[in-house]
Amino acid sequence: MQKVFLGGTCNNSNWRDQLIPLLKIDYFNPVVENWTPDKQAEEIEQRKICDFCLYVITPRMEGVYAIAELVDDSNKRPQKTIACFLTQDEGEKFSFTTLRSLKAVIDLLKVNGVVVYESLAEVATYLNKGGEGGGGRPFLGPSIK
Repeated sequence: MQKVFLGGTCNNSNWRDQLIPLLKIDYFNPVVENWTPDKQAEEIEQRKICDFCLYVITPRMEGVYAIAELVDDSNKRPQKTIACFLTQDEGEKFSFTTLRSLKAVIDLLKVNGVVVYESLAEVATYLNKGGEGGGGRPFLGPSIK
């Protein structure tokens, strides 16, 4: 059975709780109560061995490490890296400046061959089809010029 690494925004975002029931494949959830060096090593190993590395980025993101991991995987494992940018998360929205920055990241990801989505339903469909028929859609958040 195929397996997906569920990377991306933590910070009490519930996107994983929304996505997991939609999945028909196995998954690795790196969110743990007590983050230790062993847990970090397990996360790094799972990024290598999972069939897909998904990164869901939401406005609840406070640090930038998830973006760093996403870009790292887009360079090392572009064929199995998937990105999803949710413009809202429990009423929180990205600022215009952040959206412009994310648009630049998305453009970089697409040049690397990464599939980019903007909904968890699209991600689940792609994953449940074994990564077939994807390609994502253009990032449709607020107009960014």
